[in-house]
Amino acid sequence: MRAPDRLAAFARAVAANTAGVAALSTLAEAAGVTGATARVYGDLLTDLAIIEPLPAWHSNRLSRLLKAPKYHVLDLGLWAHLVGVDSTAVARDGNLMGRAIDTFVAAQILPLVAVSHPQVRAFHLRDANGRREIDLLLEGPRGRVVAIEVKAAAGVTARDARHLTWLRDDLGEQFHRGIVFHTGQHTYRLDDRVWAVPIATLW
Repeated sequence: MRAPDRLAAFARAVAANTAGVAALSTLAEAAGVTGATARVYGDLLTDLAIIEPLPAWHSNRLSRLLKAPKYHVLDLGLWAHLVGVDSTAVARDGNLMGRAIDTFVAAQILPLVAVSHPQVRAFHLRDANGRREIDLLLEGPRGRVVAIEVKAAAGVTARDARHLTWLRDDLGEQFHRGIVFHTGQHTYRLDDRVWAVPIATLW
C-alpha cells in the first residue's frame, strides 16, 4: 500500500461512523481522499472482512427509502483503537455505546447467516426523512423478512418496536418476524410476530 496513512484515515472515518449510514463521498471527504480512492479502500477493507457495508433495502410497497449503505467495523477492539476510546469512554457516552452494541450484534449475526443460510441477504432500512429506521433486515429467497432492532437497554417495550410493527403492518405476510435485541436477561413478546430477545442468546 503506497499511502498507508490515507488508508488509515479512511478506516478511522468508517469507524467513527460504524452502525451509521453514510455516502461513500462523505467518508472520502472525512478521510481527505478522492471518491475513487475511497471506493478502492472500501473494497479492500470489505475483502479483508474488516468492515461490512450493508446495502439499503428497497421495496415497491415503500417509497422514499434512503439508498446509502450502512457500515460496520466488525472487530470492536479494532473499532475502539481506530476511534481512540476505551471501555470506560464507551460506557460514559450513549452514542458510542449504541454504535458499539449495534455493531457487535451485526458482527455476530452476519457470519452466522452467511454460513448457515447463504441465500439470505442482509440490508438496513431507513426512510429519507430519518423518522423510521431498522438496524438489520434479513430477506429470504421468497421475499420474507426478519427485521431486527438493537437497543442498549436492559428492558424494552412495545414503543421500542414501533418501527418493526410499522414494517409488519405495511408488508403483511411478507414480514416473518421482528426482534428487538436488548442487554437484559429475558425473552418476551412485544406484539404480534415481534419479540424482545437478550443479546446474550447470540452466543
